[in-house]
Amino acid sequence: MTRLVDLSHPLEHGQATFPLDPKLSIITHNTTTSIGYNITQISMSTHQGTHLDVPRHFYDDGASVDAVPLERFFGEATLIDLAPGAALEPKQPITVEMLLPHADVFCPGAKIVYRTGWDQAFGRPEYFTDFPSMTVEAARWIASRRIGLLGMDTATPGSEWKEIHLALLAPGTEIVLVEGLTNLELLPERFTLAAFPLTIKGRDGSPIRAVAIVE
Repeated sequence: MTRLVDLSHPLEHGQATFPLDPKLSIITHNTTTSIGYNITQISMSTHQGTHLDVPRHFYDDGASVDAVPLERFFGEATLIDLAPGAALEPKQPITVEMLLPHADVFCPGAKIVYRTGWDQAFGRPEYFTDFPSMTVEAARWIASRRIGLLGMDTATPGSEWKEIHLALLAPGTEIVLVEGLTNLELLPERFTLAAFPLTIKGRDGSPIRAVAIVE
């Protein structure tokens, strides 16, 4: 029997963001009383909540969300659980050594999702400050493997965000980054990932409704 697992955090008015990001606003625009139907106004970042990054996020000439082939957002994925039954410690480095036991799945074009357990901190200030953090060396190692998509349950891969994104999104590497996932503990090692962005012409990322399809 096929089951669907929601891997996305809900969007709510006033939800926390990184300090320099636009704030999320979800407000009533009109109602069934005022004009006969409900309609809502939304203002938010392209990187709000569960979302994805494409090369345009850090490279002005990089591929935008509408230019990346749909196949990059859908297909067989592998879960790497870095903290089975628990969570990594706050600010714990995610190193090359932690990834090497799984090196065989880091192959060209692969879709890989890793679990730290940090989604349990979503909605608290430390979600954006104390998350387990990928090292630059680990990012460069992943980039060298030429995988197609990398997902995670943290808001961003690591605290050295510029160097890490430049490595993972670089021309010739161009790994789609899916950030802010949740419910990864409900997944088997292999599943099908659906993580489609909105078709935002010429832009750098998009909120998504990420779903795992489990057979």
